[in-house]
Amino acid sequence: MQDFAGKVAVITGAASGIGLALTEKCLDEGMQVVMADIEEQVLDKAAEKLRERGHNSILAVPTDVAVLEQIEALCQKTIDQFGEVHLLFNNAGVGGGGNSWQATNKDWEWVMGVNLFSVIHGLRVFVPQMISQGNSCHIVNTASVAGLLDGVANASYAVTKHGVVALTEILFRDLGQENVPISCSVLCPGIINTNILTSHRNRPADLTNQQPDPSPSAEQENARSQFAALMQQGMPTSQVADIVFKGIREETLYIQTHDSFNQAILDRAQNITTATNPPLRNLTPDE
Repeated sequence: MQDFAGKVAVITGAASGIGLALTEKCLDEGMQVVMADIEEQVLDKAAEKLRERGHNSILAVPTDVAVLEQIEALCQKTIDQFGEVHLLFNNAGVGGGGNSWQATNKDWEWVMGVNLFSVIHGLRVFVPQMISQGNSCHIVNTASVAGLLDGVANASYAVTKHGVVALTEILFRDLGQENVPISCSVLCPGIINTNILTSHRNRPADLTNQQPDPSPSAEQENARSQFAALMQQGMPTSQVADIVFKGIREETLYIQTHDSFNQAILDRAQNITTATNPPLRNLTPDE
């Protein structure tokens, strides 16, 4: 896709972070935008603020992306309002989780639902709509650089982000085999200045553990503070949005924000091909 003016974009996780920056970028490109987010009050406030700037082609749809029926409703509301959809950003995501055996079923269900099944639902619902339109479309699935590396994140987060990368690679193949005018990208951001460290604010009550998490040690608290400070110094989300649109225009499958991770990605590939065990890594505090 090269020309975005007048086209329709659907963005999940649109009320804050990368999703809000993508929303603003789409509007700057002259698009009509559907903003979806589970955080209804924040979503409404963000949409109203953008409308006050003169952007009236905004539809805000409160959506729990982990629920297939709500993704179906999101698509239907988009078509009812705008008739078509040309850009889909499966962007919603959460942090949190635990290690490979201590995370609870509810931890897994929450992170898997938001980070991976939301993308699965988005593809199953929106791709047939895009195919039926017969015009140029693009899909961006948000993963993480953690989906390209080994052992740098907690179990559930890493599994979902590797899953999104793999799913998008298969999507790329499937779209090519069907010979449809739809391209796709997987966004693998590095350290970005977002509020992902407070993802628990949106955790559904039925997926919250009954037993409280153990109190963090002083060392864990210190590590958490250091990582939060690192996040605040991370890449601005507006810059991420610019990188994403460059990738869309160039139909790039893999979109990265930080080339500083490339050596670690190459090291992982080397370890795989030479049957070499990776080095142990220290995780970030919420991982």
